[in-house]
Amino acid sequence: MSAEFDLVIRNAKVTTASDTFMSDIGVIGGRIVQMGVRLSTGAREIDARGRTTTPGGIDAHCHLDQPIAPPAKMSDDFESGTRSAACGGTTTVIPFAAQQKGGSLRAAIDDYHERANGRASVDYGFHLIVTDPTPEVMATELPALIAEGYSSFKIYMTYDDMKLNDGQILRLLALARTHGAMAMIHAENTECIAWLTESLLDFGLTAPRYHAASRPMLVEREATHRAISLAELVDVPMLLVHVSGREAVEQIQWARARGLKVLSETCPQYLLLTAEDLGIDDSYEGAKCVCSPPPRDAASQQAIWAALADGTFTVFSSDHAPFSFDDDQGKKPRGREVAFPYIPNGIPGIETRLPLLYSEGVLTGRISVNRFVELTATNPAKTYGLHPRKGTIAIGSDADLVIWEERSVLLTNSMLHHAVDYTPYEGRTLGAWPAYTIARGDVVWDGKQFLAAPGRGRFLPRGLPTMVARRPASGGVR
Repeated sequence: MSAEFDLVIRNAKVTTASDTFMSDIGVIGGRIVQMGVRLSTGAREIDARGRTTTPGGIDAHCHLDQPIAPPAKMSDDFESGTRSAACGGTTTVIPFAAQQKGGSLRAAIDDYHERANGRASVDYGFHLIVTDPTPEVMATELPALIAEGYSSFKIYMTYDDMKLNDGQILRLLALARTHGAMAMIHAENTECIAWLTESLLDFGLTAPRYHAASRPMLVEREATHRAISLAELVDVPMLLVHVSGREAVEQIQWARARGLKVLSETCPQYLLLTAEDLGIDDSYEGAKCVCSPPPRDAASQQAIWAALADGTFTVFSSDHAPFSFDDDQGKKPRGREVAFPYIPNGIPGIETRLPLLYSEGVLTGRISVNRFVELTATNPAKTYGLHPRKGTIAIGSDADLVIWEERSVLLTNSMLHHAVDYTPYEGRTLGAWPAYTIARGDVVWDGKQFLAAPGRGRFLPRGLPTMVARRPASGGVR
């Protein structure tokens, strides 16, 4: 007798953003086709009894193989980066196609397809990064690309080679409103950072720990308020990326209390690291934790946790930016320890994002498992035009699933599958890790080994966002 399904997950404790219930899950052709009890046989069956089954994670903010001015070079390409994602429970990634100054957005997209083709093992889309909003880009290229399924773009308020002024940002926000796209904003005040950096260097303060001093919370607070004001003027939703501190959280909550459509994202480093991880002395080891915005203080950690729980944050992403530490193309450019402004910015985290949040959030009671699903799968899918194909467990959705095993795991870099030579979370004891990661019905991680071939991942043209900001039950940091 032939099997009715390609795959059956038996005795699954199915967990979505809204519900938890027991069910078998039947999969044919990479899609969920039936749910219920005592389903017919599958060509392969997995017993999920005693474990929690969630939708595959969507990492909606990660950087893979992004072109950067020499000597810097990212350690992860689409092969190693998506392998690492899969082993940590992520089944869809949305990295960035960055426009080069003087170049076109179309050229950036073509370049990224070349970088991803034949290498990705999980499904992927691309955000755009707009660095040069020329009349041609605004009138022709960007509207056409939005219509083709690149329905989100990122705007920088800092970094000399990427930043835009307020007038340019307003015009891009107006374009997002006209075409239904999601604008993402990196909010830090570039002039304040430049002045502080110059002042620190003048005093010979060059160690990695001074990166945090050059980007205090107020530069994020001011830029967050300004970004909110620009979006309010245009009357368009937008999403603030990698929010790091309590002062920016307060600005977002203030805007939400006024009914503004402000979405927001945070990342593991703002829950688990502090400025002290950049160094309490002048050791170069702190370069491992140099990212922008930098980790803050313990009070900000608590504010970020509270905002995760109360609905202030819409999505939880890794902001994976993979630069190795002992690498002349990484944190030690040309083999040298350099002053803090010249350390490549970023922290690896594409594989550890979900286990960290499950362990430190769900298992400690800080957030519910349903909120975990909302932050890591359902809301990213809705925000970036992938729902209901992705981000949920439902008939007709892709069979992207994670079966979680709650067990003690000592986190070391040697157990990870990225191409980076460190993790900032080395030595932490976690309470859970994926026992299985299933991507479109294929087991790509079985708790012991990676099983997918490079190139099985598919490019995903995305629809328009369906997510709007929800207001927390009350304002203020709790």
